[in-house]
Amino acid sequence: MRKLCAGLMMSLDGVVESPDQWTEQYWAPEMAGVMAEALESADTVLLGRRTYLEFAKLWPEQGDSNPMAAFLNGSPKYVASSTLDTLEWEGSTLVKGDVVAKVRELKQQEGGNIQVPGSPLLVRSLLVAGVLDELALMIFPVVVGGGTRLFDDVTRSFELTLADATTYSTGVQGLRYEPAGK
Repeated sequence: MRKLCAGLMMSLDGVVESPDQWTEQYWAPEMAGVMAEALESADTVLLGRRTYLEFAKLWPEQGDSNPMAAFLNGSPKYVASSTLDTLEWEGSTLVKGDVVAKVRELKQQEGGNIQVPGSPLLVRSLLVAGVLDELALMIFPVVVGGGTRLFDDVTRSFELTLADATTYSTGVQGLRYEPAGK
């Protein structure tokens, strides 16, 4: 069975919104290698509406010499949205309705991991629904103050097991969690 793996950049105060505005000064070259490893094990992408709209503007214009662009442009993309009607980015499929059921269906298919880059609201709902197999967080040593937090509106507790931890040269913590008991 395929794994559903999410990766997010998060501030010390839990903000996951607009990491492009507060991560650049903390970027370390070894972090790109970790991200590349995650892409190597995946062959499918799952995105929320906001992330899809941002990515669809940015990545198709990038050359395939950029590993992230090559992965995103060349992989099947499933987009969870109740408001979009059409998707223009090649290889994109709209998922309306029961996203969790679609994820369970995708996980049963043959293939590599399903990667969820960004898409914090979607990641939160998948984690709470119990279908997320891995949550990779890069915790940046900055307090942002405002913005969407990963665990906003979560009303129940759930346990995660730390599977891996790395401290990068710039003080960023790379943490990889799996649901407890899996």
